[in-house]
Formats: sequence, C-alpha cells, structure tokens
Amino acid sequence: MFCSRLPAKKIFISLLDIYLQYWQLHPKETGLFIMEVPFQRIKRARVGEAAAVVDSSSGGLSAFALRLSKELAERESNENVAFSPLSVYAALGLAAAGARGTTLDELLALLGAASRDELAGLMRAMADHALPAAAADGAADPVVTFACGVWCQKDLELKPAFRQAAAQSYKAEARAVDFVSKAEDAREEINGWVAEATRKLIPSVLPPRSVHADTRLVLASAVYFNGKWKKQDAFRKSRTKDRRFHRLDGTAVRVPFMSAEPQAEHFVACHDGFKVLKLPYMSAAAAARYSMCVFLPDARDGLRGLVDSMAAGGAGYLFGRLPRWREEVRKLRLPRFKLSFSCRMKDALTSLGLREAFGSGADFGDMVEEKKAKAAKEDSGGAGLWVEEVFHKAVVEVDEEGTVAAASTGLTMTLQCGRDPGPPVDFIADHPFAFFVVEEGSGAVLFTGHVLDPSNNSGE
Repeated sequence: MFCSRLPAKKIFISLLDIYLQYWQLHPKETGLFIMEVPFQRIKRARVGEAAAVVDSSSGGLSAFALRLSKELAERESNENVAFSPLSVYAALGLAAAGARGTTLDELLALLGAASRDELAGLMRAMADHALPAAAADGAADPVVTFACGVWCQKDLELKPAFRQAAAQSYKAEARAVDFVSKAEDAREEINGWVAEATRKLIPSVLPPRSVHADTRLVLASAVYFNGKWKKQDAFRKSRTKDRRFHRLDGTAVRVPFMSAEPQAEHFVACHDGFKVLKLPYMSAAAAARYSMCVFLPDARDGLRGLVDSMAAGGAGYLFGRLPRWREEVRKLRLPRFKLSFSCRMKDALTSLGLREAFGSGADFGDMVEEKKAKAAKEDSGGAGLWVEEVFHKAVVEVDEEGTVAAASTGLTMTLQCGRDPGPPVDFIADHPFAFFVVEEGSGAVLFTGHVLDPSNNSGE
C-alpha cells in the first residue's frame, strides 16, 4: 500500500453520533482497514489479511449516517456541518415504534431495519454496549450520556405497547404537557430537559413557535460525549501555532493548528485519493473503545467526491478503510475547532425517502389510544397525527486534550387539521474535512460533520 505523494488537500472527518452496533472481520477482503483502539501494541499484518465490515445489525445506523451526511453537505454547501446520527436515528426510531403501514415501511427503510422489533433490539444493544452508565468526571473513561423523552398532550393517552417500547428500548420517559393552552411552557420544559441532558452545551433544540396549540407530541433525544485523547496521541499546547487552512472557495484563513511530535507513530491508513487518521480516546475499560476518525482527501477539492463515495459504499466502505496499526508520521497537523450547527431536517429526510410521515397520509395509529385521538381530530377538524418538523442542534469542540460534543433532536407531531511497513507519511489537515466519533466495539456512530472553515463556529 502506497500513500499518494500529492499534498493533502481536504479532510473528510465524520464524527460517527457513536456507532452502537456490531461489526466483524472478514479475512478475504483486501486492502481495507478497520478502526480499532488497541489496548496492547497491534502486530503488523500483511495487506488483505483482515478487513472490517459492519454487519447487518449495525449497518443501518452507519449507512443512515453517511447518506444524511451527504444530503446535509449538499444543502449546506458553504457551511460547516456537524450532527449526531445516533440522536436523529433514535428520534426517528421512537416515531417508528408508533407507526403503521406505509409510514412505518418508509421509516424502516430509511433506518435500515426489517421490522420494529429489529429496530428496538438495535437500540437496546446500543444502550447496553455502546452507551454504558456515564463515567464519573475525572475518570479515565469518556463521559457518554444518551437520553430520550416523549411529551404528550395531557388529554391524549399513549398506547401501552408504544409506552413500553419507548421505555424499554429507548429509555424514554413519557410526560404529559399542555400544548393547547400552554405551548410556550411546554417548549421551555422540553428545552430545559435538553439542556440538562447535554450539560448545557445545547441550551435549546426547539426554537420559538416550533410548538403550538395543534402540537400533540414531541419526541426528543440527546447525546453528550467528553473524551480525552490517549496519552501517546495527545497534543501539547506549546506546539499549537496559527497556520493557513484552505477553504473550498480557494481562499485561506489562519487558524490554530495542533501538531503532534515529529516522527511519532499514529493510526494512519493511506488509500487511493485519501488518507485516514484515527485518534483513540483514553479508556480504562476494554468494553468500550471510542475514537475520532479523520478522512483527508489528497485533493483540496476532494471532499465532495469522498462524501459521495462513502454514501454510496455504506458502512463497509467507512469501517473497511480505517487504520489497524500505527505508522510513522513525519508531520501530523489538525486544526483546533469548535462547530455549532442547527437545522430543520424535514426536507433532507424527505429527499432520503421519508414522505408519508410528513403529510396527511401519515399513520401513527400505534402511538395514541384511538378514542382519544378521534375526539382530538374532531375537535380540531384535523385528520390525525403527522410529523411537522425534525429539529436538530449539535456542538463539537476538538482541542489538544480531546473532544467535547453534544447534540439533540426534537421531532414535533401535530394534528392536521499484515503487510510490510510503508514509508513515513504526513497528515496535514489544512483544508475542509469530515469527522466521525465512534465506539468501535459495537460500531456505534455518535457524531459526524464537515469542517469547511475552523474559524467559523456560528450555528445560526
């Protein structure tokens, strides 16, 4: 395997919201590498000796992450992008737990699951394996928290099966609020829950007037992550210097670049047209292995092409190209950055095939009791529950010590009325890139994003 000698031009980093599913090794695959945080030095292997492919249980989340990442990148072509695939996936999964008919079919197709039971099992596996109980502040393990919630109009009654699925598979507590008479109070309550779940990194996910007298349900999820780099991968602040970062429009901006010690060994893999850097997070527990992976195109204008390839290739493309071992890196430079991103995802999700849920044909008949729902319809002159909008906010900060990230999704529902060692390489992320934060043992994707301008941290 040889690295391109062209100067690195673009980084596609994708913070995977932490991918909570299982992947396995397939020895017959060649030229591919897996993301793996070693707890002891990894022995070198020949090219093609092992490769990682995410299995069917985790492929849905990773494929969803890559497809939605591509869609948002196209819609926000000149802006930084950062979001949590896990958070969006969980909110849509909650909606699927109460959907029927074509509405359910479209949700399952988007989420890559064959049935609601399979989707529920996936979420339970995530909670059990990739999102363990939060570590105490100051502990060696990353601090990871994940929460879901359901807010229902007080005169509606959730069906027992939906309430049970929400509680058991999504760890979601149901709360009664008064959207009809006190919509603003309900919005403030939901935003307060989000702020607490994300340690105030996301003070609110629902903007003013996002809930109103016709709102009947809000499904929400929140993710928080705080991890420190492993000691041998950490950056010294004294080595951070301002350098040029090349933007997509051909201009450049000076931003702080973190630099690793020269000639040090890092997890790097070289592929045709791009390189991949993996930075493991410190962890005392062998059960959870978190990493940030940076995809850097060789060409400065290569990010869009790389994003397209990843979306088309799916989970196997992503995980199959992650580095397995450490290589000597002559120069490693990564910009220090903080991204804030917010968006309304209805149009993007519609483009990905989710249409029935947003219109009059939506069928969420397994969510609320029929008699109460019928009375509500008659009172409002509407035709049933449908999804009005999907709101999302995310914050990701990467510095010399590690990564702090948080995200929340709010879904509002209304009534309608072994190889030989290669040569040393350089990894200089001085142009747009994408990032993923993942948990490798389960294959969970927590966050993903594109850095087009590290100097711009505006999310509005």
